[in-house]
Amino acid sequence: MKANRFRTTSVVVSLLTAIWLPVAAIAAEKLTPEQAGTISQPKGQIAFARDGNIWTMNVDGSNQQLVAEVGNVDGRISWAPDSRRIAYTRSGKVNTEGPDYMGGQHKVYDIFLALLDSADANNRMWWYRITGDMGSRDPEWSADDSRIVFWKDINANRVNAGEPSYQVCTMAPDGSDFQYLRKDFANMEGTYMISPSMNSNGDLAFVYFDQLKPVGLVVLIRDQYMLSMDSIKTIANRNRNYVAPTWSPDGKWLAFVSNSMTDAGLYIATPDLKKKYLVATPPVGTYLYTMAPSFSPDSKWLTFSTTDGSVWTCDITGNGLRRLTGPGLDRAPAWSKAPPK
Repeated sequence: MKANRFRTTSVVVSLLTAIWLPVAAIAAEKLTPEQAGTISQPKGQIAFARDGNIWTMNVDGSNQQLVAEVGNVDGRISWAPDSRRIAYTRSGKVNTEGPDYMGGQHKVYDIFLALLDSADANNRMWWYRITGDMGSRDPEWSADDSRIVFWKDINANRVNAGEPSYQVCTMAPDGSDFQYLRKDFANMEGTYMISPSMNSNGDLAFVYFDQLKPVGLVVLIRDQYMLSMDSIKTIANRNRNYVAPTWSPDGKWLAFVSNSMTDAGLYIATPDLKKKYLVATPPVGTYLYTMAPSFSPDSKWLTFSTTDGSVWTCDITGNGLRRLTGPGLDRAPAWSKAPPK
């Protein structure tokens, strides 16, 4: 029975990154040009997943190139500060059948690197693995190249695990110096911190997950990582249905996706989450992936994907909405942290 229970919980979390969101039917406040400041034309490159492989393109959608042919990219993508390395998640599956013929299936994940130097040399079948625990996923590279923040299921490689245990972790870019952010992780049951994003100050945004369901968005400053889970639950309930957070490089904004039936869309908010602004809702007939959007290096533009397999960009006021790819098999776009070299 335990294996079957594990299968159920894994499916619930997988749905967090692929839920379909209806277009909001009510008006929401947008950021004004005065609040946004000067918005220049976007720069850099965008990496994205296409049919399970890693591709890159210019910010206008031109020069699309396959850089890592792996076939099973599944989750968030993040560029290194040098814009020559890309961290990404690959997924697999574990099937179990116990002695009594009971069993089940759950997904497993690990984090890899794609190297643009290899792609430039026409070697797109090479990659570098930086985790091997089968539970690590959704990497986010720090701006100073010192850490990668991610979340992992510490029970992923246990055949007889009754349920997953999702924890926020950090590591060096080569996979060394692994750390749990919560020192009491071994005692957490049924409540988890998932889909993390960390700004340059060490402030952490994540989704609180309780009893197999995502609750809402939580932001903790660096010295609050050990805040009681009861307090974290209270914060999450104030921000219900907000998922997939990501910080702007300048730390002024937190972008997220709302999967509420009344105000679905892509938003930015002040770091304390007291003021939010609608950035975009997808065109009629399409839906947003609840996967972390990505800011441009100057924090003025965002890229995101829709469930018809398209990648989009627009500025933080919602203007300049443009489809770069699709419809097709594209998702999980990530903006490079610096102009290409």
